[in-house]
Amino acid sequence: MTRTDPLILKKGEDKRLRAGHFWVFSNEVDVQRSALVDFEPGQVADVVDAGGRSVGTALVNPHSLICARLISRRPGVVPDAAWFAQRIRSALALRQRLFAAPWYRLVFGESDALPGLVVDRFDDVLVAQANTAGMDRLRAVIEEALARVLEPTGLIWRNDAGVRELEGLKRAIEPGPGRIPDHLSVREGDLQFQVDLMSSQKTGWYFDQQANRQRTGPLLAGLDRVADLYAYHGAWGLGAAAGGTAEVVCVDSSRPAVNAIRSHAAANGLEHRVHAVQSDAEAWLDEQLAANARFDAVIVDPPAFAQRARDVKPALAAYRRINEKALRLVRTGGVLISCSCSAHILEERFADLLQRAARHVDRDLQVLMRLEQGPDHPVCPAIPMTRYLKGLVMRVQASF
Repeated sequence: MTRTDPLILKKGEDKRLRAGHFWVFSNEVDVQRSALVDFEPGQVADVVDAGGRSVGTALVNPHSLICARLISRRPGVVPDAAWFAQRIRSALALRQRLFAAPWYRLVFGESDALPGLVVDRFDDVLVAQANTAGMDRLRAVIEEALARVLEPTGLIWRNDAGVRELEGLKRAIEPGPGRIPDHLSVREGDLQFQVDLMSSQKTGWYFDQQANRQRTGPLLAGLDRVADLYAYHGAWGLGAAAGGTAEVVCVDSSRPAVNAIRSHAAANGLEHRVHAVQSDAEAWLDEQLAANARFDAVIVDPPAFAQRARDVKPALAAYRRINEKALRLVRTGGVLISCSCSAHILEERFADLLQRAARHVDRDLQVLMRLEQGPDHPVCPAIPMTRYLKGLVMRVQASF
């Protein structure tokens, strides 16, 4: 099928796209007039409504439920290196206004009008993900565009996200152009961290929580005891220790993560305040509660419990169970910071879950802050799922 053959939508199926969405679902396509099977994975195509009026240009994948993603609201767009460079410069301009140092998410998919592409910046090294067939097919073009805009010394493709399987793509970690060091440096506030790309999670660092860690720093400073659950590399916990907290316990089930926490604590002169424990978070909570331990603050920042819509019910049960135990561990007047990065669980439902958990263990809550992903992960208003990270900072009180 040539580029001139459009993807034709059924009557009325253009409304959501014209309202700002990027995705075309397979059941929205008029397959009698434009058979999806005639398109190649990653093919560029114009999208038109049932009357033949242009909706925009998209990257098509006939094998995915989301069978096309708009890359422009104009027809006939050619996503070459110059086009990508323009989009990347726009994304870069925002980050340079927001961050004094070059450690951030540079490209956040749909929210930067580059659906399916993620790029994290670690100074002069880039870590990218091509999560759709269209972006995967255009990797060489994207590399050229990134070279034009940033001249990185190295780029690696961390194409190991599960979402690639929904696109019919293999999961792999593959080098791009340039040299990738064994460890990447991350600076957050006054703290320095090292990321091992081969053992790290996702793109290596959770930049989405940077702003939240800075905002909550004063609440965690100077306490006696803080627990950081699902700690990964210990950014929450080390921030508390750097603020003067006497004892911080960072808990993670991963041995490489625990080793990294210990290394980071030593590198930042905090080894006497930070204790890293390899354990399942819930099992550790059970042990602490059995020992009648108490903490001034507990941070619960787990991985996504609901990767898919069908996971929501068990995920809600898991979030509630973990948070009930965490609430019991917090001293009266202490702080619970609880987050969810499950896009399928909306903020109000998560807040209601936390309130129910508190009442079940006879606690009352005062909400001090509402948290969301940092501004290098901007939200597309037409796609609620792009606001995937939500959290509450709560003062925990004994029941009145």
